[in-house]
Amino acid sequence: DVSPLAKVKRGDPSVVERFELIAAGMEIANSFSEQNDPAEQRCAFESQMEQRARGDEEAQMLDEDYLRALEMGMPPAGGVGVGVDRLAMLLPNQRSIRDVIFFPHMRPEEGDGA
Repeated sequence: DVSPLAKVKRGDPSVVERFELIAAGMEIANSFSEQNDPAEQRCAFESQMEQRARGDEEAQMLDEDYLRALEMGMPPAGGVGVGVDRLAMLLPNQRSIRDVIFFPHMRPEEGDGA
């Protein structure tokens, strides 16, 4: 449910091929092997769409182009996402991202009466 694009571990369908790099108690990177079976990926997307219909705004949208690429033989893929913001927290030993990244003030939206 948490990693709908991740490949299911062979021999244990309750686990996906995924890891997180943790340093100083913080997640620095997130990585997983991408699902490259088009039928399995379609099932995962459909499950995500059901969750979205029930109100889960973070659920994945069904991506026909991605499924078509898988059907044409997209090779196994994987990757790692390293958060530069997390590295910026690690170096000065800051526990809050707000202490290392500038967050602009939120402007009121037009027409909200503010």
